[in-house]
Amino acid sequence: MNAPGALAERIDGKVAVDLLRTVGDISLVLDAKGTILDCAIGNEALSQELGGDLRGRPWLDTVTSDSRPRVAAILREARAEWPGEWRQVSQLGRPGREVPVQYRAIRFGKHGQILAVGRELQAVASLQQQLVDAQQALERDYWRFRQMETRYRLLFQSVSEAVLIVDAGLRRVVEANPAAALLLGDSASRVVGRPFPEGFDPESARAIEALLGSVFASGKVDSVSVRRRDAAGEIVVSASLLRQDDTTLFVVRICPLPTDPGAAALPDNEAKLLKAVAAAPDSILITDAEGRILAANRAFLNQVELANEHLLRGQSLDRWLGRAGIDLNVLLSTLRQHGTLRLFKTTLRGQYGTTADVEISGAAIEQGPLPCFGFFIRDVGRRLGSGEQTSAGLPVWVAQFTDRVGSAPLKDLVRESTDLIERLCIEAALKLTGGNRASAAELLGLSRQSLYVKLARYGIGGEVVAETE
Repeated sequence: MNAPGALAERIDGKVAVDLLRTVGDISLVLDAKGTILDCAIGNEALSQELGGDLRGRPWLDTVTSDSRPRVAAILREARAEWPGEWRQVSQLGRPGREVPVQYRAIRFGKHGQILAVGRELQAVASLQQQLVDAQQALERDYWRFRQMETRYRLLFQSVSEAVLIVDAGLRRVVEANPAAALLLGDSASRVVGRPFPEGFDPESARAIEALLGSVFASGKVDSVSVRRRDAAGEIVVSASLLRQDDTTLFVVRICPLPTDPGAAALPDNEAKLLKAVAAAPDSILITDAEGRILAANRAFLNQVELANEHLLRGQSLDRWLGRAGIDLNVLLSTLRQHGTLRLFKTTLRGQYGTTADVEISGAAIEQGPLPCFGFFIRDVGRRLGSGEQTSAGLPVWVAQFTDRVGSAPLKDLVRESTDLIERLCIEAALKLTGGNRASAAELLGLSRQSLYVKLARYGIGGEVVAETE
């Protein structure tokens, strides 16, 4: 078998150039000192990347400074019998660009010329960069996940409410916070793995099983009042569904019901006031600054057709109001501006679709760093009308229009009645919103510009409170 050096001596001309372009992306013919005598580049894109003729320049001057030791090693290890090892070199290209190339070299000819054959590693370098970027993204996601898990653990351990995470299939406790362990009378490590429900009387255990089955079937939050075997007083167990990957879990919250001794700690008058609020026939509820319900009395639960206050907590009041997205915004903006709200008329929807005409009054409660609002809701659907009516049961102003039939064209009567109704509705909206025209326009379903046109048309606005935008 002939040595590669001997084979190279037999190949010249165009055949040699074509062969070099086939076996490598770039081929360099160098003299014994490492000066480039000739070069063959396999594709036009690489030629443009290298930008310029390399012939006549020392190879060391065409690479980056950190690649020069590797170029020197390639030249030193080049032998006539067999090419040296592959080494990666960063070839200088256009200004600010580097082209990674993997070279190996062989000596040939009588004067010790060197043939260096290179393979472009641009695609490999791109893949390597993508791999590095992917690894860095994974690292960021991992640390973000660890930070989220740390926050969850801190919140789970520090919350004062007893919380259990229960496997929906095995009905065993997966996690328990210290408050739950204290309530169940054991350490958190011993509570984990325990069957749930355990420690409740038989009737309560059946009630909890029925609760978990209902939550699993519907996905809705529900609760039930139960008793433990070794403790006096009732506790409320509420459950919600949590799906994690292929596992279904229950988030179980356990809250003791307040007892009379706890209520007795309040001053006598305040305790009586709280009892009166709880037993009031009108609905009374407290929301946070965004309209989420914090507490409500029994009358409100009856109106919205719910059995337990825990089902309300955290829900937006907007869910129960007739004009979703409008009524609550008007209520909150009025309370923020004026502190009080009186006789706002709307409808209240129940859980099962019933509706009732109501009047809402409210007050802002400025106590603590986070303000909240109190709402008083009265059902006015069965209230007797006090306005003067005709014998036919129609209001007087309607009868006045009907009396004019024959003395004026129908289209004039319709236009006048429409204008009157429009004016009355605008005045009522401005009264409900305390003169806030932006809120009144939203309440009426008009744009601000349309409302301003109608205000000018009817001459309304002189007696209205200045608008707060």
